[in-house]
Amino acid sequence: MSPRIRGALAALTAAALIGAGSAAPALAAPPSPHKPDVLYQKEPLRVATYNLSLNRNAEGQLVSDLSTGDNAQARTVAEVIQRAAPDVVLLNEFDYVEGGVAVDLFRDNYLEVSQNGAPAVEYPYAFVAPSNTGIPSGFDLNNNGTVGGGDDAFGFGIYPGQYGMVVLSQHPIVTDDVRTFQKFLWKDMPGALLPDDPDTVLPADWYSAEELEVFRLSSKSHWDVPVKVGDHTVHILASHPTPPTFDGPEDRNGTRNHDEIRFWADYVAPGKGRYIYDDDGLRGGLRPASSFVIVGDQNADPLDGDSVDAAIDQLLGSHWIRDAEPTSQGAVEASALQGGANATHRGDPKYDTADFSDTAPGNLRADYVLPSWTLQPVASGVFWPVTADPLSRLTGVFPFPSSDHRLVWVDVKVPRTGR
Repeated sequence: MSPRIRGALAALTAAALIGAGSAAPALAAPPSPHKPDVLYQKEPLRVATYNLSLNRNAEGQLVSDLSTGDNAQARTVAEVIQRAAPDVVLLNEFDYVEGGVAVDLFRDNYLEVSQNGAPAVEYPYAFVAPSNTGIPSGFDLNNNGTVGGGDDAFGFGIYPGQYGMVVLSQHPIVTDDVRTFQKFLWKDMPGALLPDDPDTVLPADWYSAEELEVFRLSSKSHWDVPVKVGDHTVHILASHPTPPTFDGPEDRNGTRNHDEIRFWADYVAPGKGRYIYDDDGLRGGLRPASSFVIVGDQNADPLDGDSVDAAIDQLLGSHWIRDAEPTSQGAVEASALQGGANATHRGDPKYDTADFSDTAPGNLRADYVLPSWTLQPVASGVFWPVTADPLSRLTGVFPFPSSDHRLVWVDVKVPRTGR
């Protein structure tokens, strides 16, 4: 972990550009179990998630790329963040480097330098921690007859930390209260959706008993990162479940994706997270009535794509979670222009957050910012400008100048006092 304080916080630009069609109107409060007449802080909190594809194919390459301010992709994703101006943002697919070296370089050389006239942004607080990606398991997890390589790691990756993540914040991170769940075992989730070998008669037997004794649920990690916003703590619940593809009829990645998503649904529901333990051995889920925002590339669409049925509905249908339903006009335009699988989708393309292959699976809603019932959403959006907008140069078309995912943000009103 690499928290740091470096001078005064940069003032947010109230009129920051966020791309044509990416802003959503004010949202009415959905029904929730919280008491009315809550007193909120004056300024809303903007929370974002962004799979910015700053992963690299060789260990150490990201540090090299970020060591100057000249890397084109890093400049582009930094400008997206500057234009959206979130107060707190989760970055997915940002390679883990011990000591926060890569994070510091990204802040120093890119975020804190104006990109094409966008206001520079400072994030004095950061949290980084190891990822399961690329860590050898010692087992033949894909059952191909050999042991080794990315598919046999605890999370897919060709070196430790590839496809990692980082939380950046303009508000203090309560470092002593951070919880990580990198080593939580999949078998320890009651009713786990363990994959089944279709060539045998035994159920849920894709992984051997020996493999399940070490198999970790998180393909990267799950983090509970408390952020102090005024006198109120907001828990940033960060993760990046595995894509529900790149497997066979056993659907080992689809079932894992489902249960990685379920982890947060249980963690925030009072009484359901008693089985959970963190990397320090502390048991239990989130304290009832806590404020939280679930963020990350969940790799699951409510209606389309390859995820297990209702995987993301575990969060979207939770009594304890609000869905502000961020949208963009750029996603609608892209779906119509690209056609292919998009033409057969059941979901409304305005909710899409990722520009995937037109043949399969098409564009999907994969990235989420989901606040708790204790927080009041007031606006939301997906940074996906239409092609007529000059800022569309930041998203583009394949091969993308930034990422195949789009930054998603939600503004929430935070209570003045509370947990």
